[in-house]
Amino acid sequence: MKLGIVSPIVTANPGAHAAWEAKAGIAELAQVARTADRLGFHHMTCSEHVAVPREAASQRGGTYWDPLATFGYLAAVTEHLRLMTQVLVIGYHHPLEIAKRYGTLDLVSNGRLLLGLGVGSLEEEFALLDRPFAGRGERADDALAALRASLGHREPAYHGSHYEFDDLVVEPSALQERVPLLIGGRTARSLRRAVELGDGWVPFGIGADDLRTMLSARDLPDGFEVILSPGRMVDPIGDAEGTARRLARLRAAGATLVTTAVEATSVDHYCDQLETLAVLAEEIS
Repeated sequence: MKLGIVSPIVTANPGAHAAWEAKAGIAELAQVARTADRLGFHHMTCSEHVAVPREAASQRGGTYWDPLATFGYLAAVTEHLRLMTQVLVIGYHHPLEIAKRYGTLDLVSNGRLLLGLGVGSLEEEFALLDRPFAGRGERADDALAALRASLGHREPAYHGSHYEFDDLVVEPSALQERVPLLIGGRTARSLRRAVELGDGWVPFGIGADDLRTMLSARDLPDGFEVILSPGRMVDPIGDAEGTARRLARLRAAGATLVTTAVEATSVDHYCDQLETLAVLAEEIS
């Protein structure tokens, strides 16, 4: 089981961030990234929202650093840590926009991009960006196929139900021959989408028993990633046994990757927590 971290600072979801993060910035985020890189953590995350309605922000939070700018900076201060969008809303972008922008990120990070993608659920944001909300699932399926045909290809070509292009040059493109496409969601349809069109699944809000049932109903391809989260922050220093149990339960539920948030009172405390968490993860692997 490989372990990544939910990046602090870059989001401020109610109940899922600490007080110290409000005054922290890129210097503190870079300190966390360097520490995670040194300790061998698999990845850090960054989510996407352009503008969240005030009413929705009370549940979703209103702070969302842009993943492209954030990861471009972190790529320059780390060497091995993978950079995972969790998630990029695929319906907000043309597939070639993602192929160009995030393909360039893959290039400048020396092939460390993990492209987490979701269909999206915030209708007001779709309207703001003048993107269709109705039929977004079907459109997302076609966009994923178009994206797979584009990432890593200098002259991509695709002819689908919603997207069609050829006779184009997209340069630079991704360094990886196959950028991992990791699909977010909480339904059987999202798992189907991940199995058929992606390389992994990032479920949320699903209990362990339901997860096992859903996963057992599918013939998962070799190398398919199942990326789970403990659901709340862990405290490796203050509760080492409880943290280890929670990670072990996720592995038993089928996780191949775990992305976890860490309790902390400062950036230095956060990095100390990562030190202990790395040891715990090694012990249960």
